[in-house]
Amino acid sequence: MSGHSKWSTIKHKKGKADAKRGQIFTKLAKYIAVASREGGSDPEMNAKLKEAIAKAKAANMPNENIDRAVKKGAGELQGSVYEEITYEGYGPGGVAVIVETLTDNKNRTAADIRHALDKNGGNLGTSGCVGFLFTKKGQIMIEKTDGIDEEALMMIALDAGAEDIETADEGYEISTEPADFGQVCEALKKEGYELAAAEIAMIPATEVELTDATEIKKMLKMIDMFDDNEDVQAVWHNWTGEDDE
Repeated sequence: MSGHSKWSTIKHKKGKADAKRGQIFTKLAKYIAVASREGGSDPEMNAKLKEAIAKAKAANMPNENIDRAVKKGAGELQGSVYEEITYEGYGPGGVAVIVETLTDNKNRTAADIRHALDKNGGNLGTSGCVGFLFTKKGQIMIEKTDGIDEEALMMIALDAGAEDIETADEGYEISTEPADFGQVCEALKKEGYELAAAEIAMIPATEVELTDATEIKKMLKMIDMFDDNEDVQAVWHNWTGEDDE
């Protein structure tokens, strides 16, 4: 989600995710249910559901939770009906922000998103105001260990449909088209690779660096407010400074 050095950000996010694993699973279940309701319960015929299940498996969500969410979306089990809404705006210092939500009360959610932005020096924008700055990509991170053969890893990932592989000091960053994300994750797991992080991300074309300590503090607070909101599925931004915190 952030810029030139993603590894410290990933560790920070992973720690937060581990502490809130139940909340993460709840959000993923909503996403799966909506995808199932909108396009049917067969992931091979429903690209959005296939993507949702791939995200859930990458987060180690139990299969029974995934199946239950699919059935809720298909109407086989009782559950709330959620609406998918994406908000775009600006954080402190002009940082571009995209907030993806699933909600059963769009008035409540809109008010919460606006409040988080306004309280931290940002503002809610119109649809499309920052979306053009981002490209949707699958992103898989694997930490370096003595047992990894870099050439073998590259061959497995590329054969499974990966688009590109970059090597950093701490590990390997594998990028995919969203449609190929699930099969690349499964191929790597099948060969015994442990995924340090795996998600379908919105990658920014340009980045913003915050140098003012107050703006950095507000940016971190804003992200925490979004992460704590049960309606929020994902938050994307083009701030590069999160790695330095």
